[in-house]
Amino acid sequence: MTNEPGSPGAPRRALWAWCGYDWANSAFPTVVTTFVFAAYFTKAVAPDPVTGTAHWGYAMSASALAVAVASPILGAIADHSGRRKPWIAVFTAVCVATTAALWFAAPDPSWVLFALILVAVANFAFETGMVFYNAMLPDLARPSMIGRISGWGWGLGYAGGLVCLAVALVGFVQTERPWFGLDPDAAEHVRATAVLVAIWFAVFSLPLFVLTPDRPATRITATEAVRRGWATLSQTVRQVRAHAHIARFLLARMIYTDGLNTLFAFGGIYAAGTFGMPFAELILFGIAMNVTAGLGAALFAWVDDLIGPKRTILIAVVALTVLGGILLVVPSKTLFWVFGLPLGLFVGPAQSASRSMMARMAPPALRTEMFGLYALAGKATAFLGPALLGWVTAMAGSQRAGMATILVFFVVGGLLLLPVPEPERPTDAEG
Repeated sequence: MTNEPGSPGAPRRALWAWCGYDWANSAFPTVVTTFVFAAYFTKAVAPDPVTGTAHWGYAMSASALAVAVASPILGAIADHSGRRKPWIAVFTAVCVATTAALWFAAPDPSWVLFALILVAVANFAFETGMVFYNAMLPDLARPSMIGRISGWGWGLGYAGGLVCLAVALVGFVQTERPWFGLDPDAAEHVRATAVLVAIWFAVFSLPLFVLTPDRPATRITATEAVRRGWATLSQTVRQVRAHAHIARFLLARMIYTDGLNTLFAFGGIYAAGTFGMPFAELILFGIAMNVTAGLGAALFAWVDDLIGPKRTILIAVVALTVLGGILLVVPSKTLFWVFGLPLGLFVGPAQSASRSMMARMAPPALRTEMFGLYALAGKATAFLGPALLGWVTAMAGSQRAGMATILVFFVVGGLLLLPVPEPERPTDAEG
């Protein structure tokens, strides 16, 4: 199916099922790679927090590099084979399985390599699955609703992360008697949160596969799909060079998205290592952050359609830079809470408005190809932020110094976005 100007879009239940996948998969970055398991690894599995932060950064960099290499190729092949949901199903299954296996990572340095490999593979599967998931948006939403559907999806994702964190808090971490008789002395109550995420992801992703329509299969052979995929990828690069404003946007997004991804990956690690937040407080902070982030994504979805995605992104990037800088110099945990929560308001808009901006900028005849390059731009340098943060942390022996590198990505990305023209907002028969 395709969704050109004037089309009614997919049925409402299909759109909510598509947004619901964000609810399902957001448990993984929230609980595993940002707050709970990342902090558990650095404080309990690794020899010390600084070494753990560096090793975690290297693992996430390797995973992101694999995404950068594989996702545009797989995406181009999938475009020619037609359907996207089978690809989403495969990568969802891989992420669910490897996340569940993190249960076996005991609080001992002998499990460091085991945990890092599983997290890297799970993150690769999560990120690659998102390539095909995001590519479904222009086919489902009415053109004049792309900003709102994108923003509501992000908002629902933050809500999913919030609820999953709440379950982890009540059932496993902040309780004297964890569910299922788990042993806190062996960190079973913390390790069980990975199993919770795996079950959560598997169950709540089902509506996408049942209710959301997919493109029909083209029935070409796998060999022909690979050949055409490579040809399309080469053609996409040449076409983007002919559209300088799109190329500048993709470059800007490449930079500020790297800062966002690094912030997600190391926010919990920073809070645990620098301010001594215990696991229970990390979850509380994560819940509060998800509340503000969800509100920001939902509210700015309307702003996106009102003032345009470029202005929405710039507002978010400037706010992230200012608040992030403050968090690097605050001396107390109380002030970290005070300035950390408002930062969440601007995380979702930077992501959802980027997705809607690409949908609005891409010529209708080139939309699928442009989204393939959009995916490449989002992952091509995703290894750089975690690698730089890990290297600076190790060299300086300071988490604050490592986290400061994130601000550079926000500033450079925002400056590169400034000369990009605001795309025209499309209309449709009902919009």
